[in-house]
Amino acid sequence: MNPKYMIIVKEIKEQLTNGQLVAGSKLPSVRQLAETFSCSKNTVLKAYSELEKAHLIYAIPQSGFYIVNDFKRPDNQPDVIDFLSAGPDKQLLPYMDFQHCLNQAIDTYKEELFTYSDQQGLPSLRTEIVKNLQHSQVFTEPERVVIVSGSQQAIHLLTALPFPNGKKNILIEQPTYFGMIESLELNEVTTFGINLSMDGIDLARLEYLFKTSDIKFFYVIPRFHNPLGHSYTNREKKRIIELANQYDVYIVEDDFLGELERDTKADPFFAFDPSGRVIYIQSFSKVFLPGLRIAGVILPNIMMKSFLRYKFSSDFNSPVLSQGALDIYLKSGMYHSHLKKIKEVYFHKIQLLKHACEQFLPQGTHYTKPDTGFYLSIYLPHHLSAKKLALLLSEQQVLVDDTNRMFLDDFNKDNLIRLCISQVPENQIQSGIEKIAQTIKEMDNKKSFRII
Repeated sequence: MNPKYMIIVKEIKEQLTNGQLVAGSKLPSVRQLAETFSCSKNTVLKAYSELEKAHLIYAIPQSGFYIVNDFKRPDNQPDVIDFLSAGPDKQLLPYMDFQHCLNQAIDTYKEELFTYSDQQGLPSLRTEIVKNLQHSQVFTEPERVVIVSGSQQAIHLLTALPFPNGKKNILIEQPTYFGMIESLELNEVTTFGINLSMDGIDLARLEYLFKTSDIKFFYVIPRFHNPLGHSYTNREKKRIIELANQYDVYIVEDDFLGELERDTKADPFFAFDPSGRVIYIQSFSKVFLPGLRIAGVILPNIMMKSFLRYKFSSDFNSPVLSQGALDIYLKSGMYHSHLKKIKEVYFHKIQLLKHACEQFLPQGTHYTKPDTGFYLSIYLPHHLSAKKLALLLSEQQVLVDDTNRMFLDDFNKDNLIRLCISQVPENQIQSGIEKIAQTIKEMDNKKSFRII
């Protein structure tokens, strides 16, 4: 026989399912429900607590309990194994904690919500970001931080922005984040690429490009690279900074997964030249809440005025409510508790993924071996097409990225697929790799699937 509180939980879930309760509906008070079910108030509170844990309801102090969202019946579609989506694990989103911060932000920043706030970002949030970055060996001042609407906005603005070195062209790793390539194409910027593997880049080739190609800045993903999972060593970072100083090239460091770093001795590029040669971007989209659309960018003082002018043409200031809620969340210490949890989850998932690749991938394929992060990539035999593999896998409800959008035209060889583990349940990882391996074998046995 179910405990009384579970009977209450079941009843509310049924009302959600049949549409009696919808998003925003206020639930009966604790006293009303206790009378309805002839139970104690503690029993009702326990039922509401269970529903809160399931993210079905939320509490507003001195007001009551409310429905979070419409409830959907699970459909009968086969389970999708999603190695494609790159947002945070939905089971790790700190909804309830951040809900409290949003409520407090509405009260704390109510005046700013109805006026134009500081274009550079809320001063209190910039101060908290500076404190938070110290854990990543990034030491700077709030005056050098600009709050932007996600790292993509920072990338897009920097791509178009004139730099103090007066140069015009941009260098990117190959492959790299597709959002960077999209901005380069939209802004019609002459772009050079340099091959990246898990062994790093050819530093002699880098020096040649710095010396001869009028490079404004070199865009790098320093840790847990998208799509490879590669991380630079401290020695490589120091050498790249030396070359950047020698040839007057800026470094744009997109450290969007830097907070997943487990090696306490691994530092960002910024740590080796904090004077202004390195422009550092920290996003909260991948390790926290993608819909928050908040990132911080550290700029040299000489670039601040022009960057803010370009940002003004895009949006006068980033959303104040999001800024205020993040400010409160960082101050409370909840952010670091969240990070500690997700670091362990993603590390464990990557280990499971590497083990499955080692066990099941057929001869002739190779895979990258990141320590942690979101991404691992598989190199197919050169005669097989990543596009065709991705299409065949999608028909089996296995989603992967064929990485075509992550290459410049001169570099794309169509033999790389990217796997992202952030939204794949642990119990699907092995079966997903087994399906990928089997499909590769089937393609290899059929001449019609080979690249001619």
